[in-house]
Amino acid sequence: MLLRITTTHQPATDLGFLLGKHPERCQSYELAYGQAHVFYPEANAQRCTACLLVEIDPIGLVRNHRPGVEDATLARYVNDRPYVSSSFMSVAIARVFGTALAGTSKERPDLAQTELPLVVSLSVVPCRGGERFLRALFEPLGYEVTAERLVLDETFPEWGQGPYFNVSLRCTARLADALGHLYVLLPVLDNYKHYWVGQAELEKLLDHGAGWLATHPARDEIVARYLKHQRRLTREALDRLLAEDGIDVDEAEATHDREEQAIEQRVSLNDQRLAAVCAELESLGARSVIDLGCGEGRLLSRLVRAKQLTKIVGVDVSPRALEIARERLHLDELPEHQRGRIDLLQSSLTYRDTRFAGFDAACVVEVIEHIDPSRLEAFERTVFEFARPRAVIVTTPNAEYNAKFASLPAGKLRHRDHRFEWTRAEFETWATGVASRHSYAVRLVAIGDVDPVLGPPTQTAVFSS
Repeated sequence: MLLRITTTHQPATDLGFLLGKHPERCQSYELAYGQAHVFYPEANAQRCTACLLVEIDPIGLVRNHRPGVEDATLARYVNDRPYVSSSFMSVAIARVFGTALAGTSKERPDLAQTELPLVVSLSVVPCRGGERFLRALFEPLGYEVTAERLVLDETFPEWGQGPYFNVSLRCTARLADALGHLYVLLPVLDNYKHYWVGQAELEKLLDHGAGWLATHPARDEIVARYLKHQRRLTREALDRLLAEDGIDVDEAEATHDREEQAIEQRVSLNDQRLAAVCAELESLGARSVIDLGCGEGRLLSRLVRAKQLTKIVGVDVSPRALEIARERLHLDELPEHQRGRIDLLQSSLTYRDTRFAGFDAACVVEVIEHIDPSRLEAFERTVFEFARPRAVIVTTPNAEYNAKFASLPAGKLRHRDHRFEWTRAEFETWATGVASRHSYAVRLVAIGDVDPVLGPPTQTAVFSS
């Protein structure tokens, strides 16, 4: 198994100081199941590549084997462990590049805290979940992912492709962060660890996941796989990741939602909003709909009653919200012909996902105001450039109307998680810009009681191609 780290930061040979390994020497290190070697195939001022080659002793694996259920099979002797980048590579990274992983450098302390242009390449990565899962792990962290799926055996192409990929990850990041991501996510991709997982592994996960894991769209799956699906450890890790001043995050989010509903209750705004969206879908003649940011499934519960819809998909970044949506829709109790119409997906709306494509219409109901302004461009490309449904319905609060809510202090937003709330002019500018950039027509629609001065409580843009 081979890991290559390349930088074009100049002088590029400073990579040797960060890794603590001299570019002019080949160095070897003993591991529990083999050896690791570090060498530099190229090292000059413009470009430098460091390689970590891990050689696993298959005989040593059997000798050090812990008894288990696979003892009755040949799995102890015939497996992919000596050849793939898995938890063995994670252990080698910690053993050989420990100071770099910790973000320290005696000779270049400032450079250790500097974001560098990096290309990280890995040979034969087992991706239990396929390329989509690989991208779902690394793309939210800012990596440009290139993946080449490998055939099981070139001599026998009829055997087809296996779950193995050659992977290249391009980013601008601290070297410590890139190594930390690899340390955590390689065993997650493999969905297996070669050693005992206990409380110490939980602490390592929280240490190396600090600053990124708590907000990762695939957080729950990462935690479960890293901790070998041990429920107690998984629950503790999630609780500690989500804890904020002792407050349960799921309950806090539910409280914030209740506050927003209470603010808008006087005008029954949510019911009006959902009814208006359903009416627009009917007028558009949509047969397939994707609800992006579906939350707990309130719109979905209305869509399933629309007989003209043959395909309904809800997407949300929160696994807990999707669980509630599943219960609200009674998916496990629906007859088979009804169940086949509906699907729920966990994904982020600011990263390209091929599952978003192919729909007549996309609904984005009270979602964009929860996205950081700096990520709106990524959201725009995800929906209008990559997914590109025939129609998109976007609703968002009208900030001007907030003056009508007696329980909302001046200058406050309707929901604590809102990153912004737009005036009518701001929303129109954004909507017309999106339509122009992606060749859509757009019309603006008011939802709720319209004040002659302040406008409607909810403003809507209906995009059509």
